[in-house]
Parts: sequence; structure tokens; C-alpha cells
Amino acid sequence: MTKQETLLGALAPAAPLAARMRPTSLDEVVGQAALIGPGAPLRRLLERGEAPSLLLWGPPGSGKSTLAAVIAAAVRATATSLSATSDGVAEVRKVVAAATERRAHGEQTLLFIDELHRFSRTQQDALLPHVEAGTIILIGATTEAPPRAVSPALLSRLRTFRLTTLGAEELELDRKSTRLNSSHLGISYAVFCLKKK
Repeated sequence: MTKQETLLGALAPAAPLAARMRPTSLDEVVGQAALIGPGAPLRRLLERGEAPSLLLWGPPGSGKSTLAAVIAAAVRATATSLSATSDGVAEVRKVVAAATERRAHGEQTLLFIDELHRFSRTQQDALLPHVEAGTIILIGATTEAPPRAVSPALLSRLRTFRLTTLGAEELELDRKSTRLNSSHLGISYAVFCLKKK
């Protein structure tokens, strides 16, 4: 067996299945119709080519990280992500330096910070001049209420969108509505179905 083969003999896919199944466009995102459905506020912004800095506020598993990745693809920005649980101002400075270089060449940088509420107020305020100058498009994700969790100065520069828990209807997946049979996923057939009781 070569290093690239799995125990079943097939070639190992390049990325984990969850990453390969992640939506790549707004139309593939499940749920959050109030934000990204036809005529919804976030969809309208993106369709107009606007890429504001924003805060995605919602419970775990509601699609904050996925939505940030889809937004980055929609605005054709170089996406960079940090986690406030493991990264700090030093990493932010590195991202800003790279973003400044990209901006000099007419390119945008989208910085996604997961768990933004875990940054201290001082760390959050370090983002202010870069958001204001347009050096970065900031997308923060939080599970905490923004007025308590995010610095007032930073919050005033972000558009806040509230995500909701996905319902059972939104989680129903079948072979026709998912990307599971696509060859780029590295699997030939699968059906996932969550039924209401």
C-alpha cells in the first residue's frame, strides 16, 4: 500500500470530508434565509459587490465560519483566518502587513477572526485603524451578545448579522441536494438524511 492509498485501496482525498463538503457559494449554504436568501440583506450587499466589515453572531454550528469563507470567495479577497483562542496581536500585525502589501497591488484581504469575543478590548481596538483604512475586511464570529463581547469602538464599525440555529428541515440532506456524489469529494455515493420524529 502506498502512502496515498487508504486501507480500502482508494486514493486518500486531499482534505477532510467536512472541508470538501463545505459550501462554496451562497446558493449552497443551508439555512440563514433571512440573511442570504433571495433579496436578503447580506445577499444584496454581496450582489452589489460591497464587502463591508461585519460581525456574525450566532450559536455554535450555525454556519459562521462557512459563511465567512463563502463571502471571501464572493468578493474575491485573499482570505486569512485567526482564532482569538490561540492567536494574538502579533499574528494580527503579520496579517495586516501582508494585507498592506496586497492592497498596494489592488488586492483585498479578508480577515476572519473566530471567537472574536475572546480578544481583549485592547486587542480588538488594535484592529480599528486597519478596518477604518480598508486595509482589511474584517469578519468576526461570536457566540456572545455583541454589546457585551465586542469593543464599542470596533462594534460601531461592523455590520452585525445574527445567525440562527439550523432547523430540522434545513438539516435534511439527500443525494440530489448535496454535493456528495461529486468526484472532487472523493466518495462515490452517500445519502445523509435526518428525519423528524
